[in-house]
Amino acid sequence: MAKLTERKLYDVSAPNASTGIISGRSSNVLNWDDVRFSWAYPLYKNMLGNFWTPFEINMSSDIKQFSSLTETEEDAFKKIIGLLAFLDSIQTDYAMHVSKYLTDSSLNALMTVLAFQEVVHNQSYSYVLSSLVNKDEQDEIFEYWKHDPVLRERNDFIAEGYESFVNNPTPQTLLESIVYDVILEGLNFYSGFSFFYYLAKNQKMVSTSTMINYINRDEQLHVYLFANIFKELRKECPELQTEENDKFVQETFVKAAELEIKWANYIIGDRIPEIPITDLEAYIKFMANKRVNELGVERPFEGYRTNPMKWIKVYEDVNQGKTDFFEQKSRQYTKVSEENGFDDL
Repeated sequence: MAKLTERKLYDVSAPNASTGIISGRSSNVLNWDDVRFSWAYPLYKNMLGNFWTPFEINMSSDIKQFSSLTETEEDAFKKIIGLLAFLDSIQTDYAMHVSKYLTDSSLNALMTVLAFQEVVHNQSYSYVLSSLVNKDEQDEIFEYWKHDPVLRERNDFIAEGYESFVNNPTPQTLLESIVYDVILEGLNFYSGFSFFYYLAKNQKMVSTSTMINYINRDEQLHVYLFANIFKELRKECPELQTEENDKFVQETFVKAAELEIKWANYIIGDRIPEIPITDLEAYIKFMANKRVNELGVERPFEGYRTNPMKWIKVYEDVNQGKTDFFEQKSRQYTKVSEENGFDDL
């Protein structure tokens, strides 16, 4: 299969609205009223509507609570932050690699916003850790992904899927890399998210969990973007519309779910009764089915059509907008101001 060619910086003889999602022509001048895909501008507005920075959130209550976490909770907290830091770091770079080959300037704009949001996510982990642990321990947590065998196995699975595209950019490797992207943003975070929402449910580390909710909302839109690109790519390139690719999606998600379940047992297992491991394993398979269905492919797991951890819904609901989803709780976070700035905590 022929290699992809990078989008031109500008093309005076091409229309503003692209002629194709890849290998098409476009002036590369963005006019939101003249774009190829009708879903692009509403998604852009939603992504901007999610705008946030970690500095908005006062960590003082979490600082006081961190030492009261159980040994299991503290260990899971640190390892999940280490996981998220790795995934969002490579995600920033991956989005920029994809962007180079997307002919449509509106999709390039969406990728730019996505990459910026991933940078914010990654910085939020530094912000949280700098509030809670000393610099040496923060550095150690950011090194977890290199040395922890369970963490390394699941991270290598994603990174190798990305590298196949980066090293050999073709329509096929691009399609396959998008499957890994949807796994990263739509499945790999979710056992970790459930842990933070469990803490919030028990009035622990509410500020960190609020930040996680903001990240969760962003990631749901990122999944929507890449799922749309996946389907548009197959529509424009009929050679990609094969049973082999459907099977690739299913088998890759099954492997990803197995790795996610292994990770969930490693960091949570049966040590947190309020997150029964059987429920968490079922939740992971439910999310895998959901994501595969969003890619337009038949679900790989028989059953698992309903969320077995319904209590999570209130915390991860992307439609709640940028509001404090803990407002019904007795302990709320407050935004940082000159009077209660982070440096003075």
